[in-house]
Amino acid sequence: MDQKAATPVKKPAHKAHRNEVYVLRGWKEYMGESLLIIFSVLLALFLTEYITNLHEKKQTREILHNIREELVKNREAETIEHAYEAKILTRIDSVLVSADLQQKIVANDEFHFKMIAPAGAQCRDLNTVAWDVAKSQSITNKANFELLSKLTDIYDNQARITKLEDQIAKILLAYDSRKLANVRTTLLLVRDSYHGWSYDRAQSLLKKYDEAIKMIDDDKL
Repeated sequence: MDQKAATPVKKPAHKAHRNEVYVLRGWKEYMGESLLIIFSVLLALFLTEYITNLHEKKQTREILHNIREELVKNREAETIEHAYEAKILTRIDSVLVSADLQQKIVANDEFHFKMIAPAGAQCRDLNTVAWDVAKSQSITNKANFELLSKLTDIYDNQARITKLEDQIAKILLAYDSRKLANVRTTLLLVRDSYHGWSYDRAQSLLKKYDEAIKMIDDDKL
């Protein structure tokens, strides 16, 4: 019988030896990377703070500009109001020394207030819109203390002046004011209210308007 051909034996493939390379890094490289990360973080924080600061300064300038415009308008209104009240006080003095005028101002159980104040107790309003907005935007943390003190004083005085109308109403709405026998007392109370709440404050307030406007103009925000 024929012998079977011998099956060749495969030799196991020789695996090539792979050399692994390890890169050794010194402490200087780690330190450099750490410093770079720290620098990047600090730079980002600085830029964020810088941009925020610029935005706040711009916002503060806009707020102060609006307040300045309001002060200019209020100064004009107060100048007109002061002149109007001077005429009212003059008319009151005229009625106080005239029995005929007293009988005309109190007639038919009515006090005819328009004889002394034809345009009403006050003829002009003093606005506070810009100041109210400024306070809502935390202006106290952004503007200098001296300017804030001046503005607070101005708007506090304005608030007192605007109360004049209510004070006059209390006097005139009282039943006793409609009696001829009380006309002098009523007129004196009205006159004192004008002096105490508004007229005597005007000159000082007008000066404060000028000072505040100049302070805003000189502010270097």
